[in-house]
Parts: sequence; structure tokens; C-alpha cells
Amino acid sequence: MPDPVETSVVIRCFNEQKYLPGLFDALDRQSYRDFEVVIVDSGSFDRTREIAEARADKVLRISSHDFTFGYSLNTGIRAAAGRFVAIASAHTEPCDEHWLERLIAPLRDDKVAMTYGRQLGKACSKFSEAEDFERTFGPQPRDESPDRWCVNNANSAIRRDLWERYPFDEELTGLEDIDWARRWMGEGYRVVYQPEARLYHLHEESWRQIRRRYYREAVAARRMGIKGPERIVSELAAELRNTVSDLAGAIRPRDNPVAQRLSLGQRLREVIYFRLNRNAGAFRGLLERHPLETAAEREDALFDRSTRAVVIHGPGKVALEEVELPECKPGDVVVATSHVGVCATDLELLSGSLGYYKTGMAKYPIVPGHEFSGRIVSVGQNVATLGEGDPVVVECIQSCGTCAECRAGNFIGCAERTELGVFRRNGAYADFVTVPARFVHRLEPGTDMRQAALCEPLAVVLKGMRRLMPALAAAPGGDKRAAVTGAGCIGHICAVELARRGYPVTVFDRNAARLDVFRGRPGIETATDLDRLGEFNVVVEATGHPEVLDKALHGAPAGATLLLLGLPYARKEFSFEAIAAFDKCVIGSVGSTAEDFAEAIRLMPSLDLSPLLACRLPLSSFAEAWELARSGSKLKIILDVEETP
Repeated sequence: MPDPVETSVVIRCFNEQKYLPGLFDALDRQSYRDFEVVIVDSGSFDRTREIAEARADKVLRISSHDFTFGYSLNTGIRAAAGRFVAIASAHTEPCDEHWLERLIAPLRDDKVAMTYGRQLGKACSKFSEAEDFERTFGPQPRDESPDRWCVNNANSAIRRDLWERYPFDEELTGLEDIDWARRWMGEGYRVVYQPEARLYHLHEESWRQIRRRYYREAVAARRMGIKGPERIVSELAAELRNTVSDLAGAIRPRDNPVAQRLSLGQRLREVIYFRLNRNAGAFRGLLERHPLETAAEREDALFDRSTRAVVIHGPGKVALEEVELPECKPGDVVVATSHVGVCATDLELLSGSLGYYKTGMAKYPIVPGHEFSGRIVSVGQNVATLGEGDPVVVECIQSCGTCAECRAGNFIGCAERTELGVFRRNGAYADFVTVPARFVHRLEPGTDMRQAALCEPLAVVLKGMRRLMPALAAAPGGDKRAAVTGAGCIGHICAVELARRGYPVTVFDRNAARLDVFRGRPGIETATDLDRLGEFNVVVEATGHPEVLDKALHGAPAGATLLLLGLPYARKEFSFEAIAAFDKCVIGSVGSTAEDFAEAIRLMPSLDLSPLLACRLPLSSFAEAWELARSGSKLKIILDVEETP
């Protein structure tokens, strides 16, 4: 049994993978060592729990639906062993090795119930919040006063014996720290400010998050009787003074660390935005007649489920923005995207040229991205075959599974089908994507996740090969000559797969760089002259270009089979005589099935698709990636989505 500790450090977490390693590193450097670390996670979707389980002494989990600040803290303290409890936000970082020692030192005085330390901003902070930290805390020690409540559980410590008599209020939507301090000050205990117990508080919030934070705190202040609608005039006057002070500080920033990041114009603009959003939230919380009365309202105010996503709002209208992650239903899983491939379909979504959108079958907005890999971070209650942490890929075409077409195995004919990242279901140009578990395929541990993002295009090719194989099998042995028109991603994979199956293949493209990657590959030749198509009895058309299709239809010899994998083909007049009169067969193929995905996963390690992985960019550079894809200068672009600490 481990020796008891004097102090337990309780840390509340939700999606804190960016900050948690830095906090643990700072805790490891503390000169005072008689402590344990207790993590309380409220349903993180990122790597928070993985990081915590590797470095914390105890990791507890609560449902996000149950979260309040008080409930989370009480859960952690119940599991804590120390007689002192230090509390820190997960997105903080102690400034030096003496933080914890200085924070708990006053608690050894029997008349001190609680201490709190100084908070500082960093360059990543909002300019006005860094100014507020200085106003609120400052360098001078003091006892807490009801005239100026400053105690804050982002950096505090309490006596456990007093907590056992009065836990944190689990109904409050914020300010549980002030409520607790007020209770014990009312019984004659001291609450002490320790300015030498310093840490950086790393808020990197959107304006929406700022509004929600100050809204819920104002609601809590009303319920505690600290503030109310009658305080609007005095609050507004104080905010006007702070705004003027911040604007002056923006011009002459002194030691505000945010000045390193922002120009003068950016500082002035950020001050205005911060104050407007802060006040919009706070004044709404003070004035709203029935604030946060329903469970849904409270969860929305307390719990931010926003995630980054590239959203196409219409032809030519796209932005990387914050969106709400769809709820994980009982049969769903949430997948943290690792890598997503840029596909020509993404560009067609942006241009509005995709047929689904022309016919009205699909509507904007849409998050693109259907070629991706990731790992499961949350599973619905009815999902038994997949677990958190599983590396996975996901089928693009997702049918209902119950209609007559689905029961007959014709999933593409399902009227209710969705296509991930194409229509009716948002895709993987996002940190997280929620999908039905039945379309998810587990990968082997240790799988190259960047290469795994190619499973979807490989599955598309494998489905086409299934439809093409009867024609290849029927041809005499010496006549199995295949051509692939287009050396992009799909054409490249087609050529590699045909060669793997032992069929001599010639790849046609006007882009010499795309053909050069086949140099030295056995069984694959390259050409640029489509007039040679008469030499091949199998032609795989992978460009989607109507002129190339016309050339293939007319140039292929009698008895040839043509597989059409390229989309979209524009409207063009041609005569069916070129097909019927010469015994040609045209096969269309789109998407893939679970069978094809399973085969793609099996084959992937044995295929050399390294040329498709040569160009990598972060998700934030999606526009640059699309320009490269449009220009044809890169064979394939993979967007790296997951941020590793």
C-alpha cells in the first residue's frame, strides 16, 4: 500500500491534450514532493486520458452530461488521499518549482481554510485577459475580502477536513470557489492570497467561449446573491474604465506578454472584441429572466463541444471554423481524425460541380473528407465490437441497411444513403467525426496511420476490380493487356493493383511527373499518346474527363471492356454504335463496400503506395493543399489533422 501523501493535486480535464503534458512537466519539477495527482476527466475526445493515465496517480471519469465544476472537484477530492487539496485547471502551468510548496504553506495555520495563487497570461492569451489577471491578482499578498472576490480554483488549495463538512456546490454554473470561501470566511476562517504561488493560465478561447464563460459566471453570481440586475450600471462603469485602460496598455503594452504576438492594430482590435464579448455574456447572465433552467441549457453553457472543421457553405465559400461535434448516439463512435486525403471530390464540392448538389439531392454546408484514418475516442452505449483507442478507417458510402435495395446487397441503390464528407454526413476535414459504428473497420495496432488514409481509394479500386475481373478472366491468356487513363491517385492505385495481379499495364497521362514515379516498377509501362488505346482489351478510365472518355470509347478495340472510375463526366453527345457494333462492354463503379474495405486493409501493407504519401500539410493549410491538387503538381496530398503534444 502506498505511503499517504500530504497533498493531492486535483485537476479537471476536458480535451486538454495540448496543455496537459506541460502541466505534468511542471509538476515533475516541483521541489515539494509529498503529493499525488488526481485527474478528473469529463468525457474527453482527444488524447487527454491517454496522457493522464501514463502520468497521473489516479484518473477518474465522469459523464459529460453530469459535469459541473463543483461535481467534478468533489469527485476528485473523494478519491484524494491528502489532507490538503491543491486545485489547478488543466490548461495551466506553474511558473517555477516552488509553486505547490508556496500554495499550501498557509494551510498549516489552523485558521486558514483556503489559499489561492497568482495567475499570469502568456503570449497565446487574450491581451485584455492578461490585463485582467494583473488587476485581479497582482504582486501583493492579502486576505480575501467580500468587497473584492478574487479567489479562483484555477490556482487554489483547501483543507480537506473543511471540505468534508461543506463540499463544493454542485448546482452552481461557476464561482464554486467563491461560494466555498465565503462559507468559511463567515465562520471566522481566513482565505489567503499567495502571489508567489504563480502559474500561467492558458486560455485560448473563441469569442463564443468567452461569452459563455462570463454568462455562466454571471448566472452563478446572481444565484449566490453577489450580483444582480441592479449592478448593471456599476458593472458597466467598471468595464468602461477597464476598456480605456486596456486600450492605453495596447498602445504602451509594458510587460503584457501578448504584445509579443500582436501588432498595435491587432491589440486594439482584440481589446474591443474581448470587452464586447465579455460584457455580452456577463450582462445577459445578469439580466436574463430565467437563465439556465433546463439541463440542456446548463450543459451547453458548462460544456463546450466545439471542434475545428473545414466547412464548405456553398460554391467558393469555405473556412476553417469551430463547429459543434454531433452527439454520439448509442450506435455511433467518435473518431479523432489522424490523416485525411485530399480528393478531387473535395474540389468539386467547393466548385459546386458535383452532381448531387446540382440536382438538389444534397445541400450545403458540408465538411468534406472521406479518405481518412483515425482512432476511436468515444463509443456509443450499444457498440460492443469497438473500443476507445482502436485505430480505424471508415466506409464512405453508408446505407440504411433495412430497405429492399440494402437487403438485396445493392447498397448504392439505397435512397437514404449518406456519403461521408460528400453529402448528408460531415466528413473528416475536422479534429473529430461521429459515424455509425457498423461502417467502421478496426486496424491492427502499429498500422501506419498515414498510409491507412489510402484505404478508401484502394477499396474503390478493389470494387472496380471485382466488377472488371470477369472480363479479364474471359480474355485469352496472351490478350490480357490493360490500360489505365489517368495517373492520379485512383489511376496510380489501379496500375499498382493490376500489376500485383500479374497483368501487364500501361498508364496514360499528360503529366510527365506522375508517370515518372512508375520508373523501374516491374509490370508497369507509361505512355502519353491515347491513340495507342487500340492495343488494349481492358481500359480503366480514371480521369473523369469527357474527352478522354470519348477517346477510350472509340479507341478501344472490338471486344474491349472499359471500367469507368473517374467522376464526374460532363454531358457529351456520342453514338452507342461505338459500343454495340463492336461488342464493347462498359462497366461503371462507384464507392466501395465493407468487403472491399476489409480487402484493402489486408492488402495495404503489401502495396508500395509511397509516392502517394510524399506530400503532407497540416489541416490549417487545406487551401494550399487544394491549390496543389488543382494544379496537378502533386500526385496526392495528405492532411495531418491530429496535433501531437
